Amino acid sequence: MSVAAQTPGAPRPSRLSGGARQRRRKAVNRFVMGLSWFAAIIAIAALLLVIVDVVIKAAPAISWDFLTQLPSSSFLNPSGGGIVNSIVGSAILIGLSSLISIPIAILVAIYTTEFAPPQVSSVIRFALDILNGVPTIVTGIFIYGILVLGHQQSGWAGAIALAIVQLPIVARAAQEVLALVPSSLKEAGLALGLRRWRIVTRVILPTAAGGLITGAVLGIARVAGETAPLLFTTSVFSNLTTNTDPSQALANIPVTIFTLSESATPSDHAKAWAAALVLIVFVLIVSVVARTLNERSRRKLGN
Repeated sequence: MSVAAQTPGAPRPSRLSGGARQRRRKAVNRFVMGLSWFAAIIAIAALLLVIVDVVIKAAPAISWDFLTQLPSSSFLNPSGGGIVNSIVGSAILIGLSSLISIPIAILVAIYTTEFAPPQVSSVIRFALDILNGVPTIVTGIFIYGILVLGHQQSGWAGAIALAIVQLPIVARAAQEVLALVPSSLKEAGLALGLRRWRIVTRVILPTAAGGLITGAVLGIARVAGETAPLLFTTSVFSNLTTNTDPSQALANIPVTIFTLSESATPSDHAKAWAAALVLIVFVLIVSVVARTLNERSRRKLGN
């Protein structure tokens, strides 16, 4: 009986038949899918646990008066009052930081995707990723050393600190959206004799508008709860009134939560949980809006 010699370097015949290989692949696929579902359920359960815990602990303090009244300065009613000054201050800080960071971020994204050479574009993307990974407390210390040290805390300092945190998030999101714009639209504009900047303003930006808004909204949600930069830049409040002057330190929800949580009064702890609930609801609404706009933008670009 002769044995056929196997050609050196030739692949060995598989020991499993086609049906066995298919069953093994299906088993591995079911196992990996099970792990994915398990991880997703754990993540969702952790989120629900945090939200439920915050709602339960915030229930004694949350009310309409809590959202519309100033903090109480009376010794007879130390647990009364609300956080309307912190809500207004946070809105001003987020608005100023968005006015600073969003236009710069979109311009950076346009330059890197449409005009910059590949080497320059990769360097800018790398720098944005590094900036996005810098701890926010480092940003707060940096702004403190430049704008606060030797002067005073102010809303402008806090807004600039938040803008530095927000800029790389919006810029990277805008870069991804602009990259999704079909090249055929750009080529059509070039074929019509349009200049490059007209193609950007009349074709690319209108097409990617939904995605750009999504990136901006995600950046707002990201900085809404930042505490570390604001502790160094705008945490010393001169009074308990509603201050709208950004040249002065502005009350804000993250620092208010931190201050109330450090109090020895149980009622202040409940108010801290209630302020945290307000912040969570705001971030949740902003995130839902961002996801909705993102899906619409993806469908539009896909079509």
